[in-house]
Amino acid sequence: MHPSDNNNGTTGVRRRRFLGAGAVTLGAAGAVAAGQLLTGSASASVGGATATAGAGASVSGTVFKLGVASGDPLPTAIVLWTRVVPANQGSSGILAPTVAVSWELASDSGFTKIVKSGTATASSSLGYSVHVDVTGLTPATEYWYRFKALGRTSITGRTRTAPAAGSTPENLRIALASCQNWQHGYFTPYQDMREQKPDLVLFVGDYIYESSAYSYRVRRHEGTGAPVTLAQYRARHEQYNTDPDLQAMRAAAPFVVVFDDHEVEQDWAGDVANDPVAWPTAKFLARRAAAFQAFYEHMPIRAAQKPSGPDVLMYRALDFGTLARLHVLDTRQYRDDQATTPDGALETGRVIMGDTQRNWLVNSMRTSGARWNLVASQVMMAETDFLAGEGTEWSYDAWDGYQKERAALLAEFQDIRNPVVLSGDRHRTIVSDLKLDFADVDSAVVGAEFVGTSISSNGDEDLVAFAAEWAPKLADNPHWKIIDARRGYLLFDISADGIDAQLRAISTVVTRDGTTTTAATFRVEDGVPGVYQVGVETESSASTSASAEESAGTADTASPADTTATTDSADPTQSPASTEPATAPATVTDPASPSTAESPSDASTAVSTTP
Repeated sequence: MHPSDNNNGTTGVRRRRFLGAGAVTLGAAGAVAAGQLLTGSASASVGGATATAGAGASVSGTVFKLGVASGDPLPTAIVLWTRVVPANQGSSGILAPTVAVSWELASDSGFTKIVKSGTATASSSLGYSVHVDVTGLTPATEYWYRFKALGRTSITGRTRTAPAAGSTPENLRIALASCQNWQHGYFTPYQDMREQKPDLVLFVGDYIYESSAYSYRVRRHEGTGAPVTLAQYRARHEQYNTDPDLQAMRAAAPFVVVFDDHEVEQDWAGDVANDPVAWPTAKFLARRAAAFQAFYEHMPIRAAQKPSGPDVLMYRALDFGTLARLHVLDTRQYRDDQATTPDGALETGRVIMGDTQRNWLVNSMRTSGARWNLVASQVMMAETDFLAGEGTEWSYDAWDGYQKERAALLAEFQDIRNPVVLSGDRHRTIVSDLKLDFADVDSAVVGAEFVGTSISSNGDEDLVAFAAEWAPKLADNPHWKIIDARRGYLLFDISADGIDAQLRAISTVVTRDGTTTTAATFRVEDGVPGVYQVGVETESSASTSASAEESAGTADTASPADTTATTDSADPTQSPASTEPATAPATVTDPASPSTAESPSDASTAVSTTP
């Protein structure tokens, strides 16, 4: 959770607003009515019952207004998703208890060659969502799909199966996305993402924000308060999925998704709410159950990821031949409550994954047989020292708050082939080496991490203020390669010899006419732990990757259309510490490093470091 993520307009001091010395001040989540428990047990399935809607069930064009999606590709299977939406947002409307939804999967966009078809049952107990797990498909193959119900036909979606087991694809293209706040901006980075034609979109959390509609920048949240019931979470997901750019991207490529905190409540940890006084355990778990069910109802995920009350198994692994295994973590459901002091963060036994998940991850990486072991983490793994000069300040909501478990995992990375962590949450692009000991500048590098910026959260920021804030802190974070405050996403081209990554930054999200360019490029070499920025000479990259730098060329830069930071100041109870920071710059380099960056007057917004 980024410090500026959420301010719901409640009064009083929350337990994570002040985390003590060595912490970042975080916003507060609202306290409202109790959540609604998950109901129903049946997911839509191929060839299920086909009870039709009764008389008067026509919903006048709103049937497939949330679009279509696919997800979690396997070599011979893919999940297809849609949701039949009644006339009234978030309600059951006038639909019958079940609605027959037919589906078709074709090898061509004109549907002249139908490969698979069937009928699924969309039931009111699961919000009329449809999850069809289509099997018996051909590996590494592109397909088109659509749904029909109540006399309407959905838009056409395009998807692709994973490469065959044992095969070695030449390239795997993954787009990394996270943090899309409806009120802070439009989801226009997806326009460029579609043009880049990724094989897969990895979304690592904060698909919705549970904040109230008390104030807004660009668009306003539906409703009058924070969602806490199943109907309210459904309505919030419905609103987000009507965004045309998000909807078009979901129809263009398969997604792999996982939640972070805002899909439920800001900063929740295991069974503990942000404000445990207002939300004692039983009450919070009821809210979590409602949030989990609404998440499932709107995501292209398998029945294995269907929640049972307040519990769900979200961590899982997907293989892409022998090229890569993608491990999707759940860093929310099994974590201990956040620490409140530096000593607490250093406590032995404090976990963010939990023993079962950690053992699964380590074993899966050791036995994957893949060239690249990718790890999707909702929150940043590498250290962030927020305090310039002497001393250290950490964010206890990230892996910094769980130091012993992180250290144990990074020690395991020494014996893992090419571990690369893909994260979100920060509303920043931060690219880092992962080290055994972040306090020791000479400590061994054991992996790389890419923290992707947000799709829209934080909106357009003050880039000059960002440079002024972060330039003094670069020396305290020598493992970083770059920190950048623009909106956008990361694009990865993964091949046997390396990973090439692009920061695709958009000029503005407060209007729909932003332009996206490559702001920086990075390279991870096969068998060489760590990452380097292409075009920025470092001691480690000079001897191993000169040819890669020469071939990569010079990255484009984007010119922000609007650098005025606006805060949700309409909330009279919002504390100064919880407002969104006016941040981000012209390029600034570590004063101790060679001067490879552009001058501060340039429109680029990256703060970059060179060891």
